[in-house]
Amino acid sequence: MVPAPTMFRSMSVPALRPLSVGEILDVAFGVYRLHFATLAIIVAVCSAVPFALGLYVQAAGGLFRTPLLSVVYYLSFVVMQTIATAGTVFVVSEGYLGRPLGPWDALRRATPLVGRLLVTSLSLSFVVIVGLFLFFVPGIVALCGLIFATPALVLEPGLSPTEALGRSWTLTRGARRRVFGLLITAGILIYIPLIALGGIAALFLPSSEAGLASSGALIVTLAVTGVLQMFLLPFFHCMLTVAYYDLRVRREGFDLEVLASTLQSA
Repeated sequence: MVPAPTMFRSMSVPALRPLSVGEILDVAFGVYRLHFATLAIIVAVCSAVPFALGLYVQAAGGLFRTPLLSVVYYLSFVVMQTIATAGTVFVVSEGYLGRPLGPWDALRRATPLVGRLLVTSLSLSFVVIVGLFLFFVPGIVALCGLIFATPALVLEPGLSPTEALGRSWTLTRGARRRVFGLLITAGILIYIPLIALGGIAALFLPSSEAGLASSGALIVTLAVTGVLQMFLLPFFHCMLTVAYYDLRVRREGFDLEVLASTLQSA
């Protein structure tokens, strides 16, 4: 059997097969590493303006001192992060299937999807939050069942937000415990570096007389943490996209569909 990390190396026909949780993470890291430059350009382009606005708001005294600019910051952040997410999913999908995609093509494909992706994200968040208030467990079930709505909407043309949520729910049926384990593992891998960085900053950055971090130190901490987070989050979407294809291989024979399509084109 072909080891997971080699499934996407220099192959015109991807060796798709069912993957374990560990293999999904391994493959996702491999895709992230191979396409890091492309993903970094997407992150940089989509994060530059919100990142600069966020630092300026913090330097100017925080959200309540600059309410109008804060609103502009949050709107730009949400819209640009949505574009970055869709662009990342396109790059990971095409790279995983043996068809590398450039950053500008990915961004061009991603931009028209912003409206539907925002509605999908808001709907998902609403359902999960309501579920968390209902004894917590329903929210976890909703998250695990609907988490693939974004890759479904991006990669399956013509889906509406409602159809994307339904598509994710169908794909995850019978696999939500496994999805939960994958999300927990990915969350640990992503947020431990951020927590560690925050702890290091608290220990070594200069503080005021009251023992609180000085404004300059806080801005530095936010800047470094923001940069790290910008480059860690694409890994999450790499993992989500690989897991989405894994579900399709398991439930729909997607590997056979890709093979048949490749043979026909040949």
